[in-house]
Amino acid sequence: MISFTIDGQMVEGKKGQNVLEVALDAGFDIPHLCYNENVKPYGACRLCLVEVSRKGRSKLTTSCNYPVLEGIEVFTATDKVLRARKMVMELLLAMCPGSPLLQRMAKEMGLNEVRFKKEDKDCILCGLCARVCEEIVGAHAIQFAFRGDRREVVPPFQGEATNCIACGACVIVCPVNVIGMKEEGDERTITRWKRTLKMKQCKICGNYFAPWYQLEKIREKANLPKDFFDVCYTCRS
Repeated sequence: MISFTIDGQMVEGKKGQNVLEVALDAGFDIPHLCYNENVKPYGACRLCLVEVSRKGRSKLTTSCNYPVLEGIEVFTATDKVLRARKMVMELLLAMCPGSPLLQRMAKEMGLNEVRFKKEDKDCILCGLCARVCEEIVGAHAIQFAFRGDRREVVPPFQGEATNCIACGACVIVCPVNVIGMKEEGDERTITRWKRTLKMKQCKICGNYFAPWYQLEKIREKANLPKDFFDVCYTCRS
C-alpha cells in the first residue's frame, strides 16, 4: 500500500491507482465529469484539479491521472485550486450554457455569471462515450474528429454509425445527458448517432429486449449457441 495525505488526512492507495480514485473512496468531494473508474483516465474536463506537494514543490494537476505516490500531500480546496476550478467551470458553461448539470455545479461553486462569449453546444467533449465504446464495448462506433473549436464526437468519417450496436452504454455514461435513446415498437434508436436497430422479441413473454445486431455480436464473441438469446434475461432467470 502507498501512504499519502489528502487535506491532512492519511490515506492509502495501491500502485496503479490515481489520486481521484483514492480520494473518492475516502469520501472527499472533488468535482469531476470525464472520470469513470471503468475506463482509462483522460483528464479532459479539468474539474478534478488539486494541488499536490512533493519534495518541497507544489503544483496544480488533474487528480484523475496523477498516480498515487508515497508521501505526497494533496490539497483539494486551497484558494489556488478553487479559483482554477471556477475558471474551468466558467469555460465549460460558456461552451454549453444550456446544460442543467453545469448550471447546478456552477452555482455550487459560487459562479453566477459567465464572462466569456457563450456558444450553443451541448457536448462538453469529455470523451466518455467514445472511450466506453472503445474500451468496454469494443464497438469503436464513435470517435473524436477535428480540432480546436470544431472538435466533436462523431461516427467515423461523419457517416452512419455502422458499428454501433445500440447497447446504450454511451447514453448511460454521458454526464450531461445529451446522447439519448428511445424505443418504439420493435426498434431502438440512439438519438445522437441516428442509429436505429430492430430489437429481438422474447419467445416466452413477447417483450422486445435488445437489438438483434447487439445480441449477435455478443453471441459470436462468446461462442454461444444460436438459440441462446431466444429468451430474454427476465424469463431466463
